[in-house]
Amino acid sequence: MISGCQPNQSASNILFEEEEVGLAVNNEDLGHKNLSAYGFFTGILADLVPAKNVYPYELNTPLFSDYAQKKRFIYLPEGSIIEYHPTQVFDFPVGTILIKNFYYKDAQLTDQKGGIIETRLLIKKADEWQGLPYIWNKEQTEAVLEITGGSRVVSLLGKQSINYQIPNMGQCKDCHQMNGTLQPIGPTAGQMNRNYLDDGGRLINQLRRLSRLGLLSISEKEIFPKISVWNDPASGSIDERARAYLEMNCAHCHRREGSAKNSGLYLMSSNHDRLELGIMKTPVAAGNGSGQLAYDIVPGDPDGSIMLYRMNSTEPAVMMPELGRKMVHKEGVALIRSWIASLK
Repeated sequence: MISGCQPNQSASNILFEEEEVGLAVNNEDLGHKNLSAYGFFTGILADLVPAKNVYPYELNTPLFSDYAQKKRFIYLPEGSIIEYHPTQVFDFPVGTILIKNFYYKDAQLTDQKGGIIETRLLIKKADEWQGLPYIWNKEQTEAVLEITGGSRVVSLLGKQSINYQIPNMGQCKDCHQMNGTLQPIGPTAGQMNRNYLDDGGRLINQLRRLSRLGLLSISEKEIFPKISVWNDPASGSIDERARAYLEMNCAHCHRREGSAKNSGLYLMSSNHDRLELGIMKTPVAAGNGSGQLAYDIVPGDPDGSIMLYRMNSTEPAVMMPELGRKMVHKEGVALIRSWIASLK
């Protein structure tokens, strides 16, 4: 079991003791009431062993979510295929479900047992995607649909306790909005271009694996782009790793198709316009979020840069990203600090 806790163990000191799961909605238009009803996993639900047509995947640089661990899967309808795109999120067939599980390990916590907190689903409908949040019970036997979201008190070892937030359906739309419609963020060629350990203990490129299973439309000669691993210096330069971090943590809003498009700050790693990246750019509207600083990024001066100021805050009117975290990602901030200091 990934969580380090058994399905029927006492809840006296497990991460779920602070709050009970709320009343779930039973509405077929929103999906199943219980996560188990989808049949994504075999055996004990919390073991997350994928069933038929469910495929695990990982990203090179994932979104920071208060140090939570994540396990990702794609459910594909029988006989369907993913359309490849070199720079954008892949075109998934109707009926695809992206499954993301958030959990903490025992070793990450103090005075608590680890466990899965939430599972988020993105379901491809005929005309758009739908985001659904499922909250796990304290016994780790089931997760229940809760469209209003929820929270859990988490005591992270060596860090402060936080009120971990599980997003509601509206907040799913806030982060996943592209040109006014809900879209996935992570599954791109650059993010998924990495090795995967298959059931036979062999390393194989994730994209090649999907292709050889007949699930992804690419040729054997396709050359994939690759996004650096933000915390692995061997995967790229400080510029490449910082840009990868900003793309995953900021560019879902700060891109031409995103909800922050009017800011003029576009942080996709494919963008190389210095002003659009924030270098010596004055903010369109920052208010208190500017910290009385003049520019988004001042080359060589991290402490004079609005970007770092906002990343280093947990105040609701200041912090960036606005959603998805309750603490400062110290390691991520250190990377962006070094990157800004290195800019000419």
